[in-house]
Amino acid sequence: MASFNKVILIGNLTRDPELRTIPNGTSVCRFSLAVSRQSRNADGSSREEVVFIEVDAFAKQAEIIARHLTKGSPILVEGRLKLDQWESQTGEKRSKILVIAESFQFLSSQRRQDGGGMDYASSDGGNRRDARPRGHGGGGKRYSEDIVEDGVGGDEEIPF
Repeated sequence: MASFNKVILIGNLTRDPELRTIPNGTSVCRFSLAVSRQSRNADGSSREEVVFIEVDAFAKQAEIIARHLTKGSPILVEGRLKLDQWESQTGEKRSKILVIAESFQFLSSQRRQDGGGMDYASSDGGNRRDARPRGHGGGGKRYSEDIVEDGVGGDEEIPF
């Protein structure tokens, strides 16, 4: 059976990114996005539905996000869904779905003097350890950190 796990989100950070280092020395940045959708009720009135989504970015990508973004910053994130499971201190089983960022694009040019957006993109299917800028679309740069599947971004529990 074929499967496909890809998410594309545009939203604003709900808090400043949290940068941590896991035991193997890899940087991990966790942030939360508010993603909204406008719709109409049966009576024709407008309503807004907001979803809050946790996102993890790794390595160089994590460091760039933590350095350049703050609460309220707009961002486009491409990634995959991951189920996080753990046991609480009281022994209860817990779980949540989050997004593992594979690439992102800064949507605000306020932090760049050249006026262009910044992005990170992947070209090799998810196996690089380094992030590198590359030209993309309308002159912006796209940033991607391909997740290494040796525990980082895999099934290892993130300690926060």
